Amino acid sequence: MIRIGIMGYGNLGRGVEAAIAHNPDMQLAAVFTRRSPEDLKISTQGVPVYNCSDAKAHKDEIDVLILCGGSATDLPKQTPEYIQYFNVVDSFDTHANIPEHFDAVNAGGIASGKLGLISCGWDPGMFSLNRVYASSVLPDCTTYTFWGKGVSQGHSDAIRRIEGVKDARQYTVPVSEALDRVRSGENPQLSTRQKHTRECFVVAQEGADKARIEKEIVTMPNYFADYDTTVHFISEQELKEKHSGIPHGGFVISGGKTGLSGEYNNVIEYSLKLDSNPAFTSSVLIAYARAVYRMSKDGKKGCITVLDVPPAYISPLSPEQLRKSML
Repeated sequence: MIRIGIMGYGNLGRGVEAAIAHNPDMQLAAVFTRRSPEDLKISTQGVPVYNCSDAKAHKDEIDVLILCGGSATDLPKQTPEYIQYFNVVDSFDTHANIPEHFDAVNAGGIASGKLGLISCGWDPGMFSLNRVYASSVLPDCTTYTFWGKGVSQGHSDAIRRIEGVKDARQYTVPVSEALDRVRSGENPQLSTRQKHTRECFVVAQEGADKARIEKEIVTMPNYFADYDTTVHFISEQELKEKHSGIPHGGFVISGGKTGLSGEYNNVIEYSLKLDSNPAFTSSVLIAYARAVYRMSKDGKKGCITVLDVPPAYISPLSPEQLRKSML
């Protein structure tokens, strides 16, 4: 049995707990929280809950620790810290900062002998794999990634970190005209702004400066500055009634030519339609936790991403079973 620890018990942490229940080769060993452990009620009976400050004391009880914090402020600190004691998996999704995050985690893992897998989920993650597959098969292809329409957990979290924001949901919306042009094989040149819009629904704290909050949102680097962004201030009740779900999805579409003179057009499309973003992301994290466990047993240390993991390592099936049923 692979012993899994969960660091953080929000939407993603609860999703990881649920995903473990569907994987017979795994068990939940512990949950770590910044809250008072005695006040946190989890779904799995008999599993201890500890304060995150006590995590180090339980390093020998856990094979892989899954970090379920946000990319804005939690993971850049937590992943390099906890890889000192555990094999770790995180879902860091600030694409522009992945190289810097990788270097920090890799240094910690090399020093401790532990293995960390970062930026795991569906984008970065599953979409990353499909971008690599398509560009390798069609070397001259143009690849486009569209997200949504759906709630981005990372972007919503980034808004909630702004002073004066009580709660928020952010929807990423593909521009229909751009999507149609790409699917037709036109391979157009599209700017970031031409591919998506962002729509934010924000509950401001009483007395908060809404103009300042809106400005901080629309100018936020790596999140909103490069997009046409609309901010709606709504009541807490309206947010609960109309925006309580966390759906998402998207498309990776690649177009390229084959044939001696490039006479054949080809379009490769991979798509996801998710009722629950955190539930699906959690399932990806669990699959790659299995790979981290196996690769750690093989002596691998430092930092890796999904691009470094052989597909067979994420499956519970044996190589023989995979060859027979999947190949």
